[in-house]
Amino acid sequence: MRFSGFPEIKESIVSGHLPATFMLAPLAMKLRQQGVPIKIVYLGHRDGTAMMVHKQSAIHEIGDLKGKTIAVPNRFSNQYLIIFKALRESGLSIKDVNIVEMPPPDMPAALYSKAVDAITSGEPFMAQTEMEDYGRVLYQAKDIWPDFISCVLVVREDVIREHPAWVQRMVDGIASSGKWLEGGMDHRMSAAKDISRGYYNQKPELLEYVLSKPPDRVNYSRLLLARRDFEEIEALAREAGIIDNSVSFDDYADPSFSEKTTGAKQPDWEGPK
Repeated sequence: MRFSGFPEIKESIVSGHLPATFMLAPLAMKLRQQGVPIKIVYLGHRDGTAMMVHKQSAIHEIGDLKGKTIAVPNRFSNQYLIIFKALRESGLSIKDVNIVEMPPPDMPAALYSKAVDAITSGEPFMAQTEMEDYGRVLYQAKDIWPDFISCVLVVREDVIREHPAWVQRMVDGIASSGKWLEGGMDHRMSAAKDISRGYYNQKPELLEYVLSKPPDRVNYSRLLLARRDFEEIEALAREAGIIDNSVSFDDYADPSFSEKTTGAKQPDWEGPK
């Protein structure tokens, strides 16, 4: 199922309509803190986030963002936290910018019309502005926060309890497909062509761009849950004031499924059936 924004995803997982979903990591932590019965079981990818400004913009470095309006997918997103981190390292604070929440599919039009000064979310919407020649990369997440995590795979606890084999099969599939994507540029281009419209409703050329320019724009390896990665997110989220000390890895994460994927093999894939 495709969703255009994270509030809708949140409501669907909370209501039980979705048994599993990809979700922003800090949002998953916050929902668990609020008592929603979910667990993070795997990563979706690493990196794959950029901040874009208009080509005609005078914004050329982080310090130039002072006083500007920046669109993020959600306040409880690592995109929000990377802004918090980047501003702090440039001697500014989150209060020096105006943050607005916006569904990622709406961001390119907002940047094109200059309704906002900068946008940041997962791909392919950032690359879309670059491809259409009005967006310019201010930074790639990997350059500020190496091995950046955006979305995580979240599963309801009742599903984990009642159907653990189903959850393991899903996690194994993600692990195997990641290995396949990292198997060469021909694999990435094949995937972009075969899944673009049926799964993403996007032009093949856009996904080809995302998966190749540069080749490490999105990383599909090292997707196991690592406590240190999430404790880094926790610490930054506490500093930013979006979660409190009641959040803990042992409560919101179940690494048992990811630990069993270490022997996952690259599949022989010939495209969607």
